[in-house]
Amino acid sequence: MTDVATIEAPATARAPGAPSGARASDPRRTSWPVLVVFVAPALLVYFGLTAYPAFRTIYDSFFTIEGLERIPVGLANYNALLQDETFWVAVRNTFVWAFVAPVLDVATGLLLALALYAGVPGARFLRIAWFTPVLLSYVVVAILWMWIYNYDWGVVNVGLRAVGLDSLTKSWLGDPNFALAAVIVTHAWKWAGFNMVVCLAAIHSLPSEVLEASELDNCGWAAKLRHIIVPMLKPTLLNLYVLAFIGKMKVFDLVWIMTGGGPLWATETVSTYVYKRAFNWNTFDLGYPSAIATVWFGVVCAAVILLNRVFRSKDRLEY
Repeated sequence: MTDVATIEAPATARAPGAPSGARASDPRRTSWPVLVVFVAPALLVYFGLTAYPAFRTIYDSFFTIEGLERIPVGLANYNALLQDETFWVAVRNTFVWAFVAPVLDVATGLLLALALYAGVPGARFLRIAWFTPVLLSYVVVAILWMWIYNYDWGVVNVGLRAVGLDSLTKSWLGDPNFALAAVIVTHAWKWAGFNMVVCLAAIHSLPSEVLEASELDNCGWAAKLRHIIVPMLKPTLLNLYVLAFIGKMKVFDLVWIMTGGGPLWATETVSTYVYKRAFNWNTFDLGYPSAIATVWFGVVCAAVILLNRVFRSKDRLEY
C-alpha cells in the first residue's frame, strides 16, 4: 500500500516560473501585462472624456478665447467673476437647490416607502405609479408640469378656482417669487420614486427581531418610526441626501426646459449661466465661462468633502 506522504507534493514544490507565496494563493492577483490589457482602455476613456476636459477648462480660464485666437489674461476672468451680480444670483439659486431640494426628495421618498411598508391599499399599483416618473425624460416631465402650472387651464389653478381660492392662482413659472419653488417641486416629483425604492429596500433589510420586539412592547407606529426605523435608516437617508446634493449642484436640464433660468434670473443656476455665457449670449468668449466652471468645480468638491465629514457616523448600530 502506497503511503499518502509519498504521493502528496511538498508544500514548497511549485512549477518553474509560477508565482510564489501569498501571490500564488490569492486568485485576485494577476500579472502586470494582464492588468494593463484590462485597465488601459478604461483609463484612456477616463482621461480623454473626463480628466482632460477638466484640466483644459481650468487652463482655458486664464485666457480670452474668441474662435482660434487665445489672449492670456491671467486672473482677469476671476476678478470679473467677483463683480458679476448674475453669477452670485445663480450661486444663491443653486445653493437653494442643493440644500433644500434634497430634503424634499428624501422626505417624499421615505413617506412613500413607509406607506408601502404599512400596506396601504393598492400598494402594487401605487408602487408602479410612483416609480413611473423616474422612467420619464426631463423633456416629458418639463412639458407635463408646464401644462400643470398653466395659468388659464393648468390643474393647479383650475383646482384653486374650483374651491374658491381664486386669489391664490398665479403664473407659477412666470412669478419670480414662486418659479424656483415650482421647478424644485417638479424635480422632487420626478425622483421621489427612486428614493422610495431605496428606502423601501432599506426598511425591508432592517432586522425583524428589533421590529418585533418593539411591537411586543406595544410601541406605537409613530414611536417605532421615530425611535427605531428612522435612526436605523440614517446611513441610507444620508447617502441619498449626499447623492441628491451632488446632482442639484449641477442641475441644468429641467431648469433650462421649463424656464431657461427666468423670469428675471429667478431660477438661474450656475450650470445654465455657464451655458448662456458660452453659447447663448454670442459673446464668443469661452475663457469667462471656463472660469465660472472652474470655480464651481472647486465649490462642489469642497462641499462634498465637507458633507462627508459632517455626516460621517462614528457610531455603529448593534442589533
